[in-house]
Amino acid sequence: MRLSLFCAPAFLLVPSLAHAATCEESFTKTGNVIGGQKFGASVTVPGLTPASAIGQLRGIVVSRGYVVMTAEPEAGSMLFEQSVTNKARGFPMTADATASGGATTVTISAKLPAGMTAKADSAKTELCLMLGQLKPGRAGNAAAASGMTATGSAAPITMTAFSFSHQISKDTQRNAAATELRYRNKSFVLSGNVGELDKWGGAYVVLFDIPDPSREALPLPNEAPFKTDIICKMAPGQAAYYLQLKPGKSIKLAGSYDSFDPDRHVLVLRDCRSAK
Repeated sequence: MRLSLFCAPAFLLVPSLAHAATCEESFTKTGNVIGGQKFGASVTVPGLTPASAIGQLRGIVVSRGYVVMTAEPEAGSMLFEQSVTNKARGFPMTADATASGGATTVTISAKLPAGMTAKADSAKTELCLMLGQLKPGRAGNAAAASGMTATGSAAPITMTAFSFSHQISKDTQRNAAATELRYRNKSFVLSGNVGELDKWGGAYVVLFDIPDPSREALPLPNEAPFKTDIICKMAPGQAAYYLQLKPGKSIKLAGSYDSFDPDRHVLVLRDCRSAK
């Protein structure tokens, strides 16, 4: 499986990579496909502070479609991820900024899940593209302030409700707190079958049919021992569509993240509309 962002074509590179040579020399690749590949790169920028570096990087990674899990500028630390898609699993990346002698060294590290592959040259290009945009001084501070409030315009997560339910369950099993951070502010296009129809207050709701793992004829490898239900609260104007649904009917709905309950294993989407 290839990484879409690590495989960006060369013409997408910004023209001014002030620190690209140093970054390319610092690039490292360790690990393997079986245990997980690891990539890393760093730059040292005179006149840059750790807080400015993290603020700038937050804006940079958001603009490139990554999901920022947490950013702590004063601590010089950030955790972000490549978003999960129907073709690629998400994976974590860390940014660390350390000041010394009037300069700051910024390092980005990425660890791929076992079985996922990426070309070293593509990984180097992506990491150095991000690091190469860091600026010192006033220009950097202005970029950092903007970066800390930046919002992305990533494409919606598009996959089957069944696959997405399994993904959320595995995410919850690993770390429930990270699961909410991973999917908040996201939009989705999910396909599957109607499980149940209901009404919450004045809103029509659709529950996707997600079988319990114990009922699956062929359990997926490394799956969680529980399922995550996915519920769509229909948007205004969707009543005519909703009232023609019935359990078992094939559906494709587009909606936005509303809430997640890791104890009850329920993800709720809002403003859902037919995507067919």
